[in-house]
Amino acid sequence: QTRLVESGGDSVQAGGSLRLSCAASGITGRRFCMGWFRQAPGKEREGVATISYDGGRTYYADSVKGRFTISQDNAENTLYLQMNSLEPEDTAMYYCAALFLSHLGRGDYCTTNYGLYNNWGQGTQVTVSS
Repeated sequence: QTRLVESGGDSVQAGGSLRLSCAASGITGRRFCMGWFRQAPGKEREGVATISYDGGRTYYADSVKGRFTISQDNAENTLYLQMNSLEPEDTAMYYCAALFLSHLGRGDYCTTNYGLYNNWGQGTQVTVSS
């Protein structure tokens, strides 16, 4: 059974940094895409960044390119999102999600379509004030 637990959300001022963590269980030995998604009040959930199981391919939404970095520690089964130069527009609930694909190859692109991900954490709140 897959379980994802996010942490690291906080309230910060614009220009600050945060690192989100997602502790995953039930993923060892499996091929997967993992990603960070966010949802602000009244807005649709959106993909922020994704990474393939081998770390060979990452994807970033245009709004976070150059500011956010997704990474993973496979030995610790933990996904990270380093967020720098935070802006008020980054305020949202951030979710970690996993999609298991047995045919996924090394370096394959991982979609940001949140509707395809079927394993989700409970979310961690990020609030950025101006």
